[in-house]
Amino acid sequence: MLKANTLFRTLLHGAVALALICSIAQSGAAGNIPADPSGTWVVEDGRARVRLERCGSAQDRICGYIVWMKNPVDARGRPYRDANNPDQDKRSRDLLGHQMIMGSKPTPEGRFEGEIYNAEDGKRYSVVLWRDSSAQLKLKGCMLKLLCSTQTWQQSNDLLPGQLVASTGDPNGPRADKEWAALPLPKPAAARAR
Repeated sequence: MLKANTLFRTLLHGAVALALICSIAQSGAAGNIPADPSGTWVVEDGRARVRLERCGSAQDRICGYIVWMKNPVDARGRPYRDANNPDQDKRSRDLLGHQMIMGSKPTPEGRFEGEIYNAEDGKRYSVVLWRDSSAQLKLKGCMLKLLCSTQTWQQSNDLLPGQLVASTGDPNGPRADKEWAALPLPKPAAARAR
């Protein structure tokens, strides 16, 4: 009986140690690549920078805004406009500062799924985004869930001339689409009961 108890304790200690080692290894690997994609990213072709930030009433979604463009004005010196937008009210807005990623939701895999707006054709496409490393972001955009393309964006910590740096909605900052603009935080249950 004494040998069985000793053997059982040895096996139990070994199982606990193995579980602890696996847990530390997994958290260490996950800790190197933060799931939150917030930050400023240079798009794959270098023509723009997109700021990703938390949005939505619970701040659990990701929205993205163009905060810098290599060529923000046309040949006549006028800012490029969102001329192809199906919403006529948005056709006169500047492309610099407009919202292009619409409230992507987190997934159990640590990614974010939602829609991305393409001002070049005025259409929205499904998108999944995730950090590939601490300084790289992957975006997989799909049309009809069949035709997909993946891009790699690089994180940027510097500022370029003409880059919007103010908070979203402030002068000199990007502008959220009305459905994402300054959504109020949900009221606590005690405040609603009054």
